[in-house]
Amino acid sequence: MEFNHRSYEKGQTVAAVATPPGVGGIAVIRIAGDDALAVADQIFSGPIHKYESHTVHFGKIIEGDGKIIDEGLAVVMKNPRSYTGEDTVEIHCHGGTLITRKVLDAALKAGARAALPGEFTFKAFQNGKIDLTKAEAVQQVIASKSELAWQAAENHLEGKLYKKISTFQKELTEIAAILEAWVDFPEEGLEFASKEELCSHLEDLIKSMSALHGSFHDGQSLKSGFSLCLIGAPNVGKSSLMNALCGKERAIVTNIPGTTRDLLEEEVQLAGLQFRLIDTAGIRVTDEVIEKEGVRRSEKAAQEADLILLVYDHNHPTHIEMTLPEKRTIVIWNKIDLKEGGKLNLPYPHQVDVSAKEGTGIDLLKQEIHNVIWQGTPPSKEEVIISSERHHQALGEAIKAVEVVHSGLQTDISPEFLISDIRLALKELGTIIGMNITEEVLSTIFSKFCVGK
Repeated sequence: MEFNHRSYEKGQTVAAVATPPGVGGIAVIRIAGDDALAVADQIFSGPIHKYESHTVHFGKIIEGDGKIIDEGLAVVMKNPRSYTGEDTVEIHCHGGTLITRKVLDAALKAGARAALPGEFTFKAFQNGKIDLTKAEAVQQVIASKSELAWQAAENHLEGKLYKKISTFQKELTEIAAILEAWVDFPEEGLEFASKEELCSHLEDLIKSMSALHGSFHDGQSLKSGFSLCLIGAPNVGKSSLMNALCGKERAIVTNIPGTTRDLLEEEVQLAGLQFRLIDTAGIRVTDEVIEKEGVRRSEKAAQEADLILLVYDHNHPTHIEMTLPEKRTIVIWNKIDLKEGGKLNLPYPHQVDVSAKEGTGIDLLKQEIHNVIWQGTPPSKEEVIISSERHHQALGEAIKAVEVVHSGLQTDISPEFLISDIRLALKELGTIIGMNITEEVLSTIFSKFCVGK
């Protein structure tokens, strides 16, 4: 269901289940809007409207006919001291699917409207409680699949991205003011700043903006995770290695070559990162139709993977006819628990000895995966990085506009023409934090949220 914020009326009272569906200890039904207290009054045994803000009360949760649904808690948060900036009541009941549904239905019958995806966060944005970067960060925090992804989202939620964008805006506004002074007082001889000083300032600004713009690749990788493909000849221990990395018996392991005939995938955390681990069919020349298709899929998966584990049997290394990218391939010499064998001379700088069966070398492999993914330098936990295509595009357009201003100053373009480019850059930066943003963009952003957030 798409979120269409144009149907939203300021202060309209909405309700939704704010906890995941299913059976649990508790469930939370959130009600927010101008009539939230009146709605909650009708479904709770206590006088909600008389309670002080930020207090918790025990009572009966009731239907419109007075029938008791459950016992639970009512948490009262009055405007403007709430997440949404409007009166908000949270009803905490037992976490059964039926009970939760009945409490929500009671709230809807009492006058609330079913909330649309992301509508509570939309209220917070529209009521000035958060800017758009923080609103988007809420969903990123929820969807985080790894420690680094969570930290990147938390940095946005803490306002670090907003602060960076605001700093860019402030510096551009100051430069625009100087240029306007040159236009307004050309004969006064006032020295606000020299052309050389402005050019130097613009160069530093472009560098800072470009660094944030360039963080998009890392941000996307953290957000979406990485694909890790195991490649090798039949019976070299790819499936055993997959099981060792997953920490469970995910793939069937036998001494029969060609056991794996198709791609086998599993989500796994390695070195603090989220990976989609792909076990593939053994690479060899074959005329068997099904196995031949499996080999084709294996080769395709390797070419598309972020990282490749090229697995060899340490004792009986069999060369495979595939050209793989050196910078994102790790050679695994497996079965080192058996007798010493001879290694092939391979052009890959990253190589690790392991025994998937015994678990030997697995920790070293995980460290090497971390090193290859980040080329030895992962992003700092304090570093602000972007993962949104919208942010990336807006920053790119802003940088282009600032570069035009810098070039124009160097070639003596009239200042009034350069001011229009600065305004363009300011407009693009403003869209990141929620200024001058279209209804369609807002609709797209909030439609990706879960109902109840």
